Amino acid sequence: MEVVRAVQTEDLSQLWELIGQSSVGLTTLQITREQLLDRVERSVFAFHRQTEKPSGEPYLFVMEDVSRGKLVGMSCIFSKVGGFEPSYHYRLVSSKQHCDLLQVTHDITALHLEKIHDGPTEIGSLFLSESYRGKGRGRLISLARFQFMAQHPQRFHKDIIAEMRGVLDKNGQSPFWESVGRQFFQIDFPQADSLSTIDKRFIEDLMPKYPIYTCLLPDTVRSIIGKVHEQTKPALKMLQDEGFLITDMIDIFDGGPVVHCRRDEIDAIKRTKKLTLIDVDDSITGESYLIGTTKKDFRCCLSAVRLSENGLIVPSLVLALLQVRIGDTLLVTAQHPQSTE
Repeated sequence: MEVVRAVQTEDLSQLWELIGQSSVGLTTLQITREQLLDRVERSVFAFHRQTEKPSGEPYLFVMEDVSRGKLVGMSCIFSKVGGFEPSYHYRLVSSKQHCDLLQVTHDITALHLEKIHDGPTEIGSLFLSESYRGKGRGRLISLARFQFMAQHPQRFHKDIIAEMRGVLDKNGQSPFWESVGRQFFQIDFPQADSLSTIDKRFIEDLMPKYPIYTCLLPDTVRSIIGKVHEQTKPALKMLQDEGFLITDMIDIFDGGPVVHCRRDEIDAIKRTKKLTLIDVDDSITGESYLIGTTKKDFRCCLSAVRLSENGLIVPSLVLALLQVRIGDTLLVTAQHPQSTE
């Protein structure tokens, strides 16, 4: 059985092996081992911090197959983007142009580079080993982040965004990058993708200072602006079900969409409840819920439960997975919004 938990420093080797399985296009995972260690150490501190103000720290969650002692998935919350090192996006801006002489009216769309200094919270870095995809595991590793937000809302910005992976070809190249980014940077998409995690100054140095009109791009490129990679469609659908909407912003590297939702309007946060664990019953069957802890070392799993007027009843395995006991307060979240069940 799998448990999602806060990362620990001892996870570094397994986590490095895990992200080595990820593909090009998952920008936040194109990092060095030293960068990963820094992210892990900052995350360990973040989970144990006392203050509740977002300052850019990462909260890194890992999924462990407890029976094997093996890490099989991960996801992350970046409490705030921007700050000392700004975040960049293209904003799609449309305008209408008309010529009386020719009796022609048409819409023009341009890409405007935007630099965000004091930005929102961003969720990202979601990855699952291929053999563990399905059976609700992707939903568990994704929604566990919102359950944690429900417990600590003030640690995160009032606006939450996610950059969705854009369309890549069969060779792992981005058609959007080849038509736009390469013209200014003269490097391959994987190189740019990786470099952006190390130092974003090259974006400021080389990115064009004026809008780029999309009508000058090939039809094949215009058709994928704001579209997601085939493997990213389920993740996009899940976020949309939770209340996220596609914005007019896109990723500057692959043209993938940026989605947004107000923190307090995310359905998973609104449907998370705090209940007292009152009993154990191994005969419980039925729908599985996300069950999470309220301790500093956050842990979360999927399990069938029984809800009563007095509290929560779970199978005994949950006590072992979450390292809790009778009388503890737990977080309970239905897997699906009411409207999509």
